[in-house]
Amino acid sequence: MRQCCEKSASAPPVSTVSSDLTLREYIEHIRCRISGLRIRYAVKPGLYAVGNPDNDSDVFVSANYKMSFDILRRALKGMNAWILVLDTKGVNVWCAAGKGTFGTDELIKRIVELQLEKTVSHKRIIVPQLGAPGVAAHIVQQKTGFRISYGPVDARDIRRYIEAGYETTEDMRRVKFTVWDRLVLTPMEMIPAFKIYAIYAALMFFIMGLKPSGIMFKDGLANGLPFFLLGFLAVLAGALVTPLLLPFVPFRSFAVKGWLVGIVATLFGIKIIPVATPAAIFSFLFFPLTSSYIALQFTGSTVFTGMSGVRKEIKFGLPVYITGAFVSFVLLVFFKLNQWGIL
Repeated sequence: MRQCCEKSASAPPVSTVSSDLTLREYIEHIRCRISGLRIRYAVKPGLYAVGNPDNDSDVFVSANYKMSFDILRRALKGMNAWILVLDTKGVNVWCAAGKGTFGTDELIKRIVELQLEKTVSHKRIIVPQLGAPGVAAHIVQQKTGFRISYGPVDARDIRRYIEAGYETTEDMRRVKFTVWDRLVLTPMEMIPAFKIYAIYAALMFFIMGLKPSGIMFKDGLANGLPFFLLGFLAVLAGALVTPLLLPFVPFRSFAVKGWLVGIVATLFGIKIIPVATPAAIFSFLFFPLTSSYIALQFTGSTVFTGMSGVRKEIKFGLPVYITGAFVSFVLLVFFKLNQWGIL
């Protein structure tokens, strides 16, 4: 970034940013999908220049989650514009709007602090469509004199939006949560789930190899293999398959969707490696519930789940998960006692 000298000397300084992303930034975007980098991947709030904007150039509002900022500036390639970055605590636009950090008060605060009226001669600000729930346009106009226009959902439509006279078409207002959109989000669910799976696999190896005389490693592998496979399939069912098939799996509830896909995955796993009846009962209870729980986590990655709906699912699902885990444990104990010939 470099300092821009287009601004009035009495107004805060502005940094100029390129609309081209570097290789390092592309790598950082990938890391955000697969690691905790996204939690601290933020840009400093303030005013930024793309190209060579003047006092008649458009002002676009962004969250300070750097990936949101990067997507916007990349969409402004070949244009001269200002980007007004709000302090959303490093959270993306849609989530921040729901939490209130991408909101009316923060927008007013930035407009006043940055003395935006000294930068542009017009009175319009373009807010992303997904930020609309957090911004009361009439209050912003009353307090600052700036009129809010709500742009398209997808930053790639910005050019068409401007060419259409700052009017959004129905297509621009529609959230397209495509298979690709869902696929790129799955690593955020799969990676933590597989970390837990590694602990689960170690525990199952220990339990399956446990004998009254000690731990038999050979038995741990042989007897644990079906459970390793079923656990692996349960994670895939909840973290990958359910998100990809989201529109096609029956019912609205993510927990129910994950449970249904988990049932199918368990059937598939038992077809590959048959297990004894006690183990089968355990499997059909535990693994679909595991898939259900993992699928429920994906609600935080979608753009159409409301907070009330998520709370309702958790309120209903949590007792089911706890009860299911307890019963599964009892069944596992029963299976081991039966394996030892005690029952």
